[in-house]
Amino acid sequence: MSDFATTLPTGITEPDRDELRRQGILLTSLEEFYNWGRSNSVWPLQFGLACCAIEMIAASMARFDIARFGSEVFRPSPRQADLLIVSGTVTKKMAPQVVRLWNQMPEPKYCIAMGACAISGGPFKQGYNVLKGIDRFIPVDIYIPGCPPRPEALLHGLMTLQEKIRGQKLTGPDAPRHLRADTTCDYPVPEFGEHDLEPPANSAVWQAPTMMRKEKGQA
Repeated sequence: MSDFATTLPTGITEPDRDELRRQGILLTSLEEFYNWGRSNSVWPLQFGLACCAIEMIAASMARFDIARFGSEVFRPSPRQADLLIVSGTVTKKMAPQVVRLWNQMPEPKYCIAMGACAISGGPFKQGYNVLKGIDRFIPVDIYIPGCPPRPEALLHGLMTLQEKIRGQKLTGPDAPRHLRADTTCDYPVPEFGEHDLEPPANSAVWQAPTMMRKEKGQA
């Protein structure tokens, strides 16, 4: 094994690595091994908001079996979870509590916005009491559209998150949030103002889109 490792070329391809695995030889790095372990042990918070939560619960049942991905441990405490699945309508009354739960979760942590309501307000977007997307206050890693999305969609979103975790770097500018000194892991909890949440959004994670209007006569 040691003699082979000394003569192994540095530019080995992924098919070559697969062939070596079939021969009982495993080539890896500390970064790859670390991210592999994290990606297969993502623990969601036992938390739901509205009808999308029913689909999230169904994903943990025997028919869909989220345990295949190492995420069957739904933790009742945010201090023991590293995945916040925002499943359902986020009212402005509930938004501060969601941000507070996010702040109580330890890093590294991730967020999935499940369903149209969590992404943009959904069919209640024009309601005065509904937040038009949880990404106005906390960073979202994966968006799962639908009203509501089926359990298979949540499993696909979880697999996409696993790919993202496996591709993270441990050093440099592309390192995750908890390994960088120039980023914060806690976000301000909005307060109930006289007419709206104060502030209405976290400028560190969300900015209103700008619209470029054409002048009259322009093509």
